Amino acid sequence: MYDVVALGELLIDFTPEGKSENGNMLFERNPGGAPANVLACLAKLGKRTSFIGKVGEDEFGRFLRQVLIDKGIAVDGLAMDREVNTTLAFVHLQADGDRSFSFYRNPGADTRLKPEEIKEEMFDARIFHFGSLSLTDEPARSATITALNMAKDKKLLVSYDPNLRPHLWPNLDEARTQILAVMDQADIVKISGEELEFLTGSQDIEQGSTRLCQEYGLRMLLVTLGKEGCYYRLGDLSGYVPGFRVNTIDATGAGDAFLGGMLFQVLQRGKEIDQWTAEEMAMSVRFANAIGALVTTRKGAIPAMPNLHEIEELLASKSLSR
Repeated sequence: MYDVVALGELLIDFTPEGKSENGNMLFERNPGGAPANVLACLAKLGKRTSFIGKVGEDEFGRFLRQVLIDKGIAVDGLAMDREVNTTLAFVHLQADGDRSFSFYRNPGADTRLKPEEIKEEMFDARIFHFGSLSLTDEPARSATITALNMAKDKKLLVSYDPNLRPHLWPNLDEARTQILAVMDQADIVKISGEELEFLTGSQDIEQGSTRLCQEYGLRMLLVTLGKEGCYYRLGDLSGYVPGFRVNTIDATGAGDAFLGGMLFQVLQRGKEIDQWTAEEMAMSVRFANAIGALVTTRKGAIPAMPNLHEIEELLASKSLSR
């Protein structure tokens, strides 16, 4: 039995790595994709994980498959497409470590995952995690819905990341419609402050989060705020948990690592999330904040995931953002 099974994109992040002697930008090949990043975090912390998705039958696809294997992530659910290449993303880093992406995905192999490739035996797990990028195109959208239905039938806890990448959607109205169409199926949602405003139209985090939880019956909502930390809602509980001051180099994968940390806490606590106390919730978010912060101190996403000792060291420090 797996602790967490995740479905979604698995791709190459080309991360800036200086310039050549001729002054040309150099890029380093890094494995990435939000759901895979979440699993890499959990696997680094000793959890049993499995990935469902599709890559191309090409050099990049074979590389990604081997990375998952090397990280201890099961690949029984990873299909390979001989007709469409692996999705690529070029990461553009800003001075503060924040980033933007240029995707080569028209189509990309991850969008070609088919409903018939989703099998019931893939869901022998405690948690199912997915993100919104698998909803941008068919047949992956239908495959995602199929997987979601199987997970719900097997009573798995469902985690959802409405990961907005505007350039991957035909238009923003379509993005909003499709992202919200599955929101009521989720138990746990991780969302950025910008994404919360996009989906609710509210710039007030407390109002926007209340609306989202009430309209879609969310049990736990996590609003990530970058270096400022996180705002959470858990039933009647809510609050801010500050982040950590670190030397940020590359923020790629920080939100995914944060969510991996929260799912780790869900697994470790071993009780229904509705039964958590305010103290347990705050401690769990602080743990997740520490992981997210540590990932930003290194380049890449999957290669940057910290171990438990590194997390505990940061938790023991006083390096809070405020």
